[in-house]
Amino acid sequence: MRRIFLEIAYDGTNYCGWQVQNNALSVQEVLDRTLSEWLQEDIHTIGASRTDAGVHALGNVAVFDTETLIPGDKYAFGLNSRLPDDICIQQSFEVPPEFHPRFTETVKTYEYKILNRKFPDPTRRRDSLFYYGRLDHEAMNEAASYLAGPHDFKSFCAAGHDAKTTVRTIYSAFVEKDGDMIRLEITGNGFLYNMVRIIAGTLIEIGKGALKPDDMKRIIQAKDREAAGPTAPAHGLTLVGIEYPEWEGL
Repeated sequence: MRRIFLEIAYDGTNYCGWQVQNNALSVQEVLDRTLSEWLQEDIHTIGASRTDAGVHALGNVAVFDTETLIPGDKYAFGLNSRLPDDICIQQSFEVPPEFHPRFTETVKTYEYKILNRKFPDPTRRRDSLFYYGRLDHEAMNEAASYLAGPHDFKSFCAAGHDAKTTVRTIYSAFVEKDGDMIRLEITGNGFLYNMVRIIAGTLIEIGKGALKPDDMKRIIQAKDREAAGPTAPAHGLTLVGIEYPEWEGL
């Protein structure tokens, strides 16, 4: 039995998220079905990040076990000729059988994009949130800087989570503006349920002046979901990539 690593990009618009659901189409379901039909085996992928409905990815990770002898780097080519246009394997290779994409130390990077202009741009509607009011991206960036470090992020966790602890470490968080696009980039060792979207919603409140940048410190200390801003819509969020510090070359 061999274990194959996949780096996966997808437009999440038409899916209920990564994870298989009983009543809606998921990215994982499409991938498992495609692999099973191609390899003539019952394939069940193990994903690193269970992105929500409408969330996109440039570099999510999954592995699967197979008896086939196809070289590891060829699975990307074979899958991409069979997958729909909104899912694309970026690379594939064989990894040791003990490698697990979820139960291994990770460094994850997400971005949230906000199109801040007078009128929407239809060509950017799928992967960015349109917001017509003025947003102070410098105030948003100042507020984002307070997220860095180990903190209890309970204020930024949606109800119904199953996390054993709400403590996470953020390595970097910043907001930048390029033309009319405002982009939050945040990197950490893990994220709680809806954490980045709640952070984005809170930063929008700061950007429009409803909150001050240093209110972010108070919100973190509160450890109360009611203290933070609203949850920003899913379609502005993209999982940029996942790194595995313990595994050289991954």
